[in-house]
Amino acid sequence: MIVVHHLNDSRSQRILWLLEELRLPYEIKTYQRDATTRLAPPELKAVHPLGKSPVVTEGAATIIESGAIIDYVLRHHGAGKLAPAADTPEYDTYQQWLHYAEGSAMLPLMLFMYVGRLGEAGAPLHPRIESEIANHLGYVEGVLEGRDYLMGDELSAADIQMSFVGEIVGAFGRYAAYPNIAAWVKRFQDRPAYRTALAKGGPYNMGPKD
Repeated sequence: MIVVHHLNDSRSQRILWLLEELRLPYEIKTYQRDATTRLAPPELKAVHPLGKSPVVTEGAATIIESGAIIDYVLRHHGAGKLAPAADTPEYDTYQQWLHYAEGSAMLPLMLFMYVGRLGEAGAPLHPRIESEIANHLGYVEGVLEGRDYLMGDELSAADIQMSFVGEIVGAFGRYAAYPNIAAWVKRFQDRPAYRTALAKGGPYNMGPKD
């Protein structure tokens, strides 16, 4: 059985959502962040040396990184769901989203959070960070114009992988500037599988506020 090593308020929430969309059986092992540092507990290092979440184990396999976990789950258990066929042009676009989420889109958003803690010392970096945020969010906003989801009318694992990016836009209070992203996040957060995953996963500050 798939075991999700799940950290509260983390990207591992989207792995729970993936598994709920696929209606797969799985087990959750929950870990709590340190209340002061917000870091993962040392117990996660017993699962993988990096001590990060998400981590998925199944039998002898230990998989880290959200994109790799999504790919693993769909290849082994997806039965053709939530991804285009591998021999289509759409699959290449889908793969780009899986890599883009953490490879490019999250970087300026994470820098915004960390540099903001530096106060005046970080001020010189803000214009460049803001420019990169606008560039990436503008791109996603444009792709979502006239679409329900990133690949078109149907949810795919690309949306699940990119969901953390969209939710951080709301956490930063920027939905007004990106209405297509705001509507997309509302749409996927209303899905029954998302809501079930949220109930099972516990506290998640990026989730719906209703």
